[in-house]
Parts: sequence; C-alpha cells; structure tokens
Amino acid sequence: MFNAQELWKERFALFAKETGRYLRYIFNGHLVVVFLFLLGTAGFYYQEWIKTLDPEFPAAIIMAVVLAFMLTYSPTLTFLSEADKIFLLPLETKLGDYFKRGMMLSLVLQSYLLLIFLAVFMPMYVKVTGTSFRLFIPFLVVLVILKGINLFIRRKVEYDIDSSTHKVDSVVRFFVNGVMLYLLFSEASFILIGVPAVLLVLYAIFYNRQAKDKGLKWEHLIEQEEKRMGAFYRIANLFTDVPKLKDRVKRRKWLDIFLGNIAFSQKNTFSHIYLRTFFRSGDYFGLFLRLTVIGALGIYFLTYGPGQTILALLFLYLTGFQLLPLWNHHQHKLWLDLYPVGAAIKEMAFTKLLTMIMFIQTVVFGLVILVKQDLLTAGSTVILGMFFTLAFVHIYSKKRRQV
Repeated sequence: MFNAQELWKERFALFAKETGRYLRYIFNGHLVVVFLFLLGTAGFYYQEWIKTLDPEFPAAIIMAVVLAFMLTYSPTLTFLSEADKIFLLPLETKLGDYFKRGMMLSLVLQSYLLLIFLAVFMPMYVKVTGTSFRLFIPFLVVLVILKGINLFIRRKVEYDIDSSTHKVDSVVRFFVNGVMLYLLFSEASFILIGVPAVLLVLYAIFYNRQAKDKGLKWEHLIEQEEKRMGAFYRIANLFTDVPKLKDRVKRRKWLDIFLGNIAFSQKNTFSHIYLRTFFRSGDYFGLFLRLTVIGALGIYFLTYGPGQTILALLFLYLTGFQLLPLWNHHQHKLWLDLYPVGAAIKEMAFTKLLTMIMFIQTVVFGLVILVKQDLLTAGSTVILGMFFTLAFVHIYSKKRRQV
C-alpha cells in the first residue's frame, strides 16, 4: 500500500546523501579560507560604515526591499524526478502529506536565510532608529509567518500553467510584502500594518480556492526541481567533477568579435574550443563578470591601499580557481580524442586563455585603484597581479589539473 510519509523519507534521504557528498568537497577547499577572510573584512568595514549613519538614512526602505524579495522568492522543495509524472500520477490525490512536508522543509531552510539577513541588517537599523535589539525576535517571527504565507500562495499558484500568472503573482506579493515590511520597520500603527497583512491573507484564500479541482502541473514542478538541483551542481562542479550536471549553452553573438582574431589552423584547435566554451557554455563567463564587478566594487569602497591590493589578489584567486573546471569541460566527449592534435597544444591553449582572463581582470582592478588611490598603488597592484597570475596558471593550476 502506498505511504506518502515513507516516500518522503526516502526522497529526503537521497537528497541529503547527494548534497552531503558534494558539500564535503565544497567546504574542504582553499576557497573557504578566502571566503572567511572576505567575510571578516566585509564585517569590519560594515561596522565602520554603520558608525557614519545618521537618522535620515533610509534603513527601513533598504530592509523592506531586500527582505520582501526574499519573502517573494519562495520555491518549494518537491524532490520530484522525470519518472514521477508517469508512476506517481495515479497517486496524485494521496500526495497531500508529501507536499506538506516539502513546504515545512522549505520553510525551515528559507527562514534560516531570513534570520541571517535580519541579523546583518539589525545593527544598521538600531543605529539609525535608536531602538533596541530586542525587536529582533518579533521581527523574525513576523518574517517567518510571512514566509509561510508566501510559500502557501506560491504552492497554489503553481496549479496554474500560465507563466504570466506566475509573474503577476510575484510582482503582487513583492509589493504587498514590501509595503508591510516598510510599515513594520517604520514603527507604524498596528492598523496600518494590518492592511497589507489582511490583503496577503485574502490573496492566499483566493488562490487556495482557485487551486481546487485542479491537477498538479507535473512538468512545471519537475522542471523547477531540476533547475534547483542544476544550480547546486554548477556550484559543486567548481570543486569536483559532477557527472549529473547538464551542460547549458547560451549563444552570445555579441562576443563573436573576440573569436574572429583566432586563425583557423591546427595549432589553434583547442584555442577555438576553450574560448567558445568560456563564452557560451556553463556559467564561466557569468562567473568572470560577477567576480570582476564584485571585486571592483569592493576595491573601490576600500580606502586602504595595501588592502586594495590584497583584495585584488584574492579575487584573482577566486576567478582562476572557479575557471579550472573549464579544463575538463569536454572530458566526456570522446571525439575530441580523435583530433590529430598533441596534448601540449591543448595545455598551451588552456593556459593562454586563463592567463588572458586573469590579466584582463588585473587591469580592471588596477584602473579602479587608480581612481581612488595614486599611480604607485595601482601600478604595483597590476604588477603583483600579473606575477600572481603567472604563478597561478603555470604552477598552482597545473598541479590541480593533475590531481
């Protein structure tokens, strides 16, 4: 006889085993030390920045917008797979308890993120408003309740197959959540705070009724679950090989101008492959852009010259480390082994591309430092960055690729 609780326990155990296996690789690398250093540095400057705030600073607006986004984004873990739309479809009416457990797990995990963000925002809020940290617990309770309501609404909205309905729902909930949180953080009256709260409850009742007599949208739920696991696998792939990762390709035509400079010759075979892979496959290009922008912003707001240089080197390391999987991106494509090209050419193409990418990032960081500091600091950062790049590419990355 079918038991929804047993199915949930089985699926959750598989999920915990799968994620736990890759988390061991993620939290065992040098990257954790770098992140801890960055968090410590960010925490120090954040505290120093808070001391400069005055009562006119829009802390309530910032908190309302960020936390409203986190409340609105409320995916529910289902652990569904492609085969379920065939084998579980006849049991759809008996899966109520299964999906309730998924909502509870999602609430716990997402509430933990709310706790972290609220803890980060509270020192700023207390400094600006002059209130007490005692408000932390009441604020957290309200956020958890709102998160539960948002999860419930999103779960019911997913009974509608129309994607435009999903978008409208997200926009509506974002504004209702934002208004309510702004009133809450502005210490408005309970009557004013209650207006958006009542609207949110009525909104939940409306979609609960709309979902009645509708069947599950299996394809949509399975697609969302695959996207969530795919995002996790892409992160894990930065640290180890993930066979289950599905390759994604994005056609970025505007980047073709950089491909035209490589001549079509045998010695450039892997230069074409690696550069096109960097631009179009996976998330390599996106990682490079994000780390460059975040690093540039961090360097810009950092006023200590040597600290800017150290931060630039840290982001160079992060970029190089996270681009190392590009070396093995095509390892499961057997036809590449048929190319009449030696291993030395493949090695040279990869090291040349990685060096060029890190050199470009070094120059960007140097220009940012030049805006805030003197030419000497910027020049020394560029020189150190280039030496670091050469050591990383020809010594560190070579050892990592041989592991």
